[in-house]
Amino acid sequence: MAVSAACPAFQLGRPRYDQSSFLGRLKHFVEIIDPSTLFVSERRLTECIKLLDDFKRGTLPPGVSDLQLWEAQKVKQAIIHPDTGEKIFMPFRMSGYVPFGTPIVVGLLLPNQTVVSTIFWQWLNQSHNACVNYSNRNATKPTPTSTFLQGYFGAVTSAVSLAVGLNVLIQKANKLSPATRMIIQRLIPFPAVASANICNVGLMRHIELSEGVDVLDGNGNVLGSSKIAAKHAIMETAFTRVVLPMPIFVLPPIVMSYLEKLPLLQTNRRLLLPIHSLVCLATFSLSLPLAISLFPQMSQIDVSQLEPEIAMATDCKVVTYNKGL
Repeated sequence: MAVSAACPAFQLGRPRYDQSSFLGRLKHFVEIIDPSTLFVSERRLTECIKLLDDFKRGTLPPGVSDLQLWEAQKVKQAIIHPDTGEKIFMPFRMSGYVPFGTPIVVGLLLPNQTVVSTIFWQWLNQSHNACVNYSNRNATKPTPTSTFLQGYFGAVTSAVSLAVGLNVLIQKANKLSPATRMIIQRLIPFPAVASANICNVGLMRHIELSEGVDVLDGNGNVLGSSKIAAKHAIMETAFTRVVLPMPIFVLPPIVMSYLEKLPLLQTNRRLLLPIHSLVCLATFSLSLPLAISLFPQMSQIDVSQLEPEIAMATDCKVVTYNKGL
């Protein structure tokens, strides 16, 4: 099979791009969140899985290129959960996060929110986030339904409480000008969503802290379950969930406050919502790959930092665990 600088030799289960660098992880996750994979047919998915199985068994048909194998792995990784081997429901795949999440972001950032609309959009956002977190979790250990519900209700409660509370405070701040008050009100979703995201990840995955997550050696063999690796995985995911909404909920309100003053939008108010939606879509599309590229999905940790029983079970100096997304 031909190998070029642009297309390295295929390695089953390994990322196409170097995961030790931010740029390599960015390229990797741009492929993972590619919305075009949402339209992959069942037949195409079956073909990709068969191609990868043939490679694993050493029975590849002649003429199959490295590029075809990388594309097959891209499709499988976008649709199939790495731990369960099951299909992820389309709206909750990482490739569906931007298409299905953008309308919710637009709703959260609408001006002049009432208490009822604030509660609705925060509830809808955290419902979507909870399902995405659960669908892309580290699933090497079973997660009870009660754990999912606990994380869900905790995140919704924290998001709604903070958003409504801040809105009430802003409305009572008489010293603020109407323009300043509107800008601040548009920024309120960020602290509400960021705090709820931390709560969501922590409650949804706290069982990993008590049971640990599987750690793997260089050959992919499970060495045991590590609570220390689980703590790292949850902290990294929670940090990502704080960074992700920062540009999404901060930049559009600032951009729109300037665009709304343009004569075109002053005379054509109907254009505000579609332009607002496009600004949110562009920001979301850029923010997601940047945020999830902060850490590799299959993270590594020094064996010396793990539990003694795991360190004694291997000669490896570094082991791998699925951080989750």
